[in-house]
Amino acid sequence: MCANRKGDRRERELVNRLDDTGFAVMRAPASGGATQRELPDVLAGNGNAFYAIEAKSSAGDPIYLTGEEVEALVYFSQNFGAKPKIGVRFDREDWYFFHPADVHQTKGGNYRVKKETALDEGETMDELWKDDEDEASKHSVSDVLHAVEQGVLSVDEATEILE
Repeated sequence: MCANRKGDRRERELVNRLDDTGFAVMRAPASGGATQRELPDVLAGNGNAFYAIEAKSSAGDPIYLTGEEVEALVYFSQNFGAKPKIGVRFDREDWYFFHPADVHQTKGGNYRVKKETALDEGETMDELWKDDEDEASKHSVSDVLHAVEQGVLSVDEATEILE
């Protein structure tokens, strides 16, 4: 199956799963020249939580994202008022979600999520629904400052996390 078709199918699957859990959700297929704007793959909200999600799937291990993809996700999220999430799905596994600051950044400036990391540390669909009100407990101050230093988080976003 063509990688683009499989990716599109996975994005539609994610939209349907989010819809089934009570999110208002839409797919924003911007890849492949649909638009010149850098848009996330999926927008979702439930009245308490609003997410901009960059969705990636793979039959193998690991999943890579370019630095530009992550920067565009964070930029859009800040301007839109949504929390940025990277959603990953490995074959025969469920979806798992990460804040960009929680994803391993390679020396080349790209991002990587290993299957083992997704299964051990990823946020599940049910956890997305709960809208982590105490997100600061998940992030140490040094993690948040490191994310600001890398440009993954703005100062305002870091302040919000640490309040």
